[in-house]
Parts: sequence; C-alpha cells; structure tokens
Amino acid sequence: MTFEEYQRLAQRTSSGKMQLIEKIENGLMGLNGESGEAIDVLKKHKFQGHSLDRNKIIEELGDVLWYIAETCEGLGVPMEKVAGFNIEKLKNRYPDGFSSERSINRKEEG
Repeated sequence: MTFEEYQRLAQRTSSGKMQLIEKIENGLMGLNGESGEAIDVLKKHKFQGHSLDRNKIIEELGDVLWYIAETCEGLGVPMEKVAGFNIEKLKNRYPDGFSSERSINRKEEG
C-alpha cells in the first residue's frame, strides 16, 4: 500500500463535516494522544513488570499513522511529501548515515 492509498482510505473514517483547520486540530491532538498510548506500553514493560506487548505497539502506531494522514489532509499535503521532506532533512543532517558525534555537535535548525 502506498501513502497515497493509505491517506485516501483513512479518510473513509474521518468526519466529512470538518473544516480543514479542524482536521489539523483533530490530527495533531489525536497524534499526541496515540503517541502517549504507545509510550504507555513501554512504561508498563519497563517499570511495571509487563511483557512488551508488540501487537499493542503496532496497533498504536497504526492509530498514529491515521492521525498523520488526517493532519496531512487538513494541510492539503500528501503523506508522501511529508515522508520525502523528512528523508531529505535526514540526508542533509547525516550525509554519511547516523553518527553520535554528528548528532551531538550538529547545529540546531531554525
């Protein structure tokens, strides 16, 4: 499945009555909520003796992805463009691949 297909299919379960700004708000709020649910799985494993529930993490990542698609829809940008922009940023930041030294000594981007 491509990002384009995913974004289109995800919209089947989004409210069609929302303004674009509301899609952005819903997307960003939901993204933060679902990210919190994902980290809670790790917290339970690390500090409360639970086994690491990989399936729950996968489920939460899917929810994060849905909210990314929702935000992109509100912004009027394809998910593929966001993914491409991120890869270009990482190539510029780490042209030879990740290194701790380059991470520690990199200039903050404005």
